[in-house]
Amino acid sequence: MSVTKLYLEKGKEIISVIGEQESKIQEVAQLFAQSILNGRMVHLFGSGHSRMMVEEMWPRYGSFPGFNPIVELSLSFHNLVVGANGQRQAMFLENVSGLAARILRNFDTSPQDSALVISSSGCNVVPIEMAEEFRKRNIKVVALVSKLHLEGSTSKKSDGKKLTDFADYVLDTGAPLGDAMIYLDGLDSPVAPGSTLGGVMLINCIKAEVAKILHENGKSPKVLSSGKIVGEKRAVDLFESAYDEHAHLMAKLYQNVGNNSGEN
Repeated sequence: MSVTKLYLEKGKEIISVIGEQESKIQEVAQLFAQSILNGRMVHLFGSGHSRMMVEEMWPRYGSFPGFNPIVELSLSFHNLVVGANGQRQAMFLENVSGLAARILRNFDTSPQDSALVISSSGCNVVPIEMAEEFRKRNIKVVALVSKLHLEGSTSKKSDGKKLTDFADYVLDTGAPLGDAMIYLDGLDSPVAPGSTLGGVMLINCIKAEVAKILHENGKSPKVLSSGKIVGEKRAVDLFESAYDEHAHLMAKLYQNVGNNSGEN
């Protein structure tokens, strides 16, 4: 079997794992949709390559307002690999205790909000503490992890707790321990990871379920759409109105920052 066919076979296994979580996906979608119906937002966070799942949810074609993508560049901008803003710094920073609290200090959250925290291993400090901080604010947390990778990994948090210890719901990407899925003869390190594949499928399943709930409840989402589908004018109108709605929702998150926290 070619390595391409082998990877595709592994992908089918991941699809099966995602399919087994349908009822949980629908529960998560209900949670997220309720936040949006209440005029609040779903906070999204992921460091490192988990940033890709954040941006897959919003904003991109086929997505809609209601989500607050928290993408901290110091934790996820590592395209230069080495030198300033390199990967070494990003990997160091995602294990600095206290950074999550500093990030969330910028937002006026509400218990009506909900949160999705993405981390393949569920063992890096900042994603764990992000979930912990959301919990302190009485916000329900969904963790998106690779279950086998999490179970085979050791937490870098001093108390040994993992992301799933602060989650109300846990979704599994189906990726293996170590993430990479293809072994080559004579090479001791596998290649071609699977967590992004499973993560993106979970994100879009949730997105579709949330859209369905919103639509059925009289709040049809303003979906970023291609002019090839809805017509060029309609596409422009949708983009503008979706961005405006996002701005109005985000304004609520800044409206009373610091007024109740007593922090500086």
